[in-house]
This record gives sequence, C-alpha cells and structure tokens, in this order.
Amino acid sequence: MQILTRYIFKEHLLPFFLSLLMVFFLLFTNFLLRAVDRILGKGLELSVILEYLLLNTAHILALAAPMAVLLATLMAFGRFSEDNEITALRSSGVSFPQILWPALIFSILVAGPLTYFNNAVLPQMNHKARLLSRDIYRKRPDINIEPGYFIDDLPQYSLIVKGRKGKRFQDVRIFSKDRTVTQTTIYAREATFTTIQDAILVTLFDGEIHELDTKEFQNYRRIIFEKHQITIHADDLSLERRGSSSRTDREMTVEMMSEKVSDYEGKIATVFERIKGQIEKVIPDAEPPKSFDIASAFLKKVGESFKADSSLTEKELKKKNRTIKSAIRRLKADYQMIDGYRRSINRYKVEIHKKFSIPVACIVFVLLGAPLGVMAKKGGLATAVIFSFGFFVVYWIFLIAGEELADRNLITPAFGMWSPNVLFALLGLYFAGKASTEQKDLFNFLRFIFRKKDQ
Repeated sequence: MQILTRYIFKEHLLPFFLSLLMVFFLLFTNFLLRAVDRILGKGLELSVILEYLLLNTAHILALAAPMAVLLATLMAFGRFSEDNEITALRSSGVSFPQILWPALIFSILVAGPLTYFNNAVLPQMNHKARLLSRDIYRKRPDINIEPGYFIDDLPQYSLIVKGRKGKRFQDVRIFSKDRTVTQTTIYAREATFTTIQDAILVTLFDGEIHELDTKEFQNYRRIIFEKHQITIHADDLSLERRGSSSRTDREMTVEMMSEKVSDYEGKIATVFERIKGQIEKVIPDAEPPKSFDIASAFLKKVGESFKADSSLTEKELKKKNRTIKSAIRRLKADYQMIDGYRRSINRYKVEIHKKFSIPVACIVFVLLGAPLGVMAKKGGLATAVIFSFGFFVVYWIFLIAGEELADRNLITPAFGMWSPNVLFALLGLYFAGKASTEQKDLFNFLRFIFRKKDQ
C-alpha cells in the first residue's frame, strides 16, 4: 500500500502545479485587465507597479488553489481509469476508498498551508494592497501629453496641443481654471514641459497672453512674448505613501476579528441593559423583548390597559401615554443599533468561517473529482477543465449567496459559509458510492456525454 500511496500522491503533484499555474494565470490576467486603467498614465515607477501587482496576487492564489486541486484530481483519476489502472487495482483486491485515501492526504497537505496563508499572509497583503491602491488613486498623473487630446488633469490649467516635433509641442493653448477674477488664455507656437520636484515647468515660445476681467468685461489685456514660463504646482506628482491602522474584515486575522466580535457583543449587551431599563419604567421586572416589533406590541398593549383603567385621571393617562410613546421611539433607535451591531458581527464571522471553509473545499473537491474522473474515463486537460470550471462556478455562486444572506442576518454565518462544502461533499460521497459499485447507468451516461463532446 505504501507503493500505491506514493504513486497516487506523485501523480497528483505535477497536474496540481500545472493547474495552479494555469488557473492563477487566468485569474491574474482578468485582474490585470481590470486594473490597467488605475496604474497606467500615473507616471508610476516600475517597482511600484510590480509591488501593486504582487500584493494583489494573494487573493488570486487563495482562489486558485482549491480549483487546482479539483483539476489535478480529475486529471489523475481520469488517467488511472483511462489506462485501466483502476480496474487492475480492483482486481487485486484494492477498494475505491483505499485508492481515494492518498488523494485525500494530498488535499489535506494543500488545505493546511492554505489555511495559514488565508489567516496570516492574505490579510496583511490585502491591507497593503488597499493602502497602495488608495495612494495611487490620489496621485495625479505625470505630464503625459498626447497631441489632439484635451488635458484636464493639471491643478490650475487645462491645455491642448496640436502636434509635436522632438521635445517641443506645437500650437499650444492653455486655459486657466480659476475664473473668479480674470479669465486667462495663453497661445504659443511651441512649448516644452519639464517636471521639477512637486511642479511642472512650462516654457512657452512666441505667443500671446489674453486676460479678461470677469467682473468688468471692458478690462482686457493682451501680452505678446517671445519666451514665457509658467510653474504649475502639483503636490501629488510624486507618489506619497500613507499608512493606516484601520482595517476591513478582509484585512484582519481571525484573532483581530474575534476581538471585534467580542466588542460588538459587549455593545449589544449594554444596549439591552438600556432597553431593559426603559421597559421597567413602564412595567417593573419585565424582560427586554428580542425585537422591536415585540417590544412595540407589548408597550401598545400596556397603553390599552391604561385606557381601560378607570382609576386613572385624564392627566395621569396622558402622562403614561407620553411615557409609552417616548419609550417606543427610544426602543426603535436602540433595536436599530442592535441590528447594525449584529450585521457587523455577522460580517466578521462570515470572514472567519471563509478562512477555513475555502481550504476545506480542497478536500471536498477530491471527494467530488476522484469518482467523476474514474467514471468519465478521460484524463485529458479539456475534460478536467470542463468539469472543474462548472463545479467551481456553482460552488462560488453558493458561497457568495451564503455570504450575502449571512450579512443580511437572514442565515447564520456558519451555515452560509459551510453549506456549499456540505452539499458538494454529499454529492461527492454519492458519486464515490456509484464509482465503488461500478453502477453502469451513471457510467454509461457520463461516457455518452463525453463521446458527444468528442465528436
């Protein structure tokens, strides 16, 4: 069995790394196409661009690893079945669970480091990526002028040029943005642009300056020059790196989020104590209701009982009604605050469970991929990609839906994040049972599908 374990384990290694590289490349290309507009035209150094891309590879790797496991399992077991190695092992008395066990060990060895990566490395890289992305967004672009295009990114001026010869731009027109006092228009036959520290030096040749008083239109001035220089201050031409101690849920470790959850639970307990005090003002020793609807209905019922009490004077009845209405208004605000706190708790708990549920998906995908590979009897990349892409998309849809519903307090975070794993694990166990007994109906159905695709 040790020889068999090493053999199956080895057959997963190369497909896994090749699949990881392929999936990572596809996801990274998709990210790069979406991010290219943020980094181009900013005058960024190559080192800053590479750092930005590197920091954003963390979340891509966290997604690529489970899908690579599914791809590798489908390819390995598909090849075993295609080469009749599964049949040979069964004829030798080796059961399907025994064949599956080395693949499960392999998935556990992937899931373990991925769990550590999701909790320790990914939050830090996400945090740095967000800060760098924010700083890049704030940075004004370096002087990057294209003839025929209107440039409106400079702080004080807008400009357009007609052409360019060497380092000199031809037919340059510059318009001032500040028109509160005067409206300034500059025309020059030629101009050069030079970046100096936190400013841009514009040198104009053979031109005119037109100034118009925006309050007194009869005040107009025209200046003809052979050479004129303008200094345009732009403090953000150089990238300024800023730090921040605030973190989002995806930038926190489990320990950080657990502290946040405890903090919000303490705030909820404090608000409930305040609600209890408000309720006791109307009914002593009453327990605080779990929701505002229950509390409102309870107080309104108490108000109806006061109306039926003939011993109360009209003045006392009005006072009690005012007390109840005031309590309802305060309770509404308090219960809304509790609902907000619970949403925050759920958001952190969702992220906590996600850090573990996605790595565990590696194990689930082995349970699903191994029997499918055996029954399909196809070990090629195309077959594996079709199956893995389909199942992973469905898995990811369930995961996103669970996250959204949990954030809205409609389901628990644990159910939202673990239900896709449970569902796919049950489906994998079902297929594994079919593969163990070699039930012909499912075998023939899958083979019919693949024969149709091959034709």
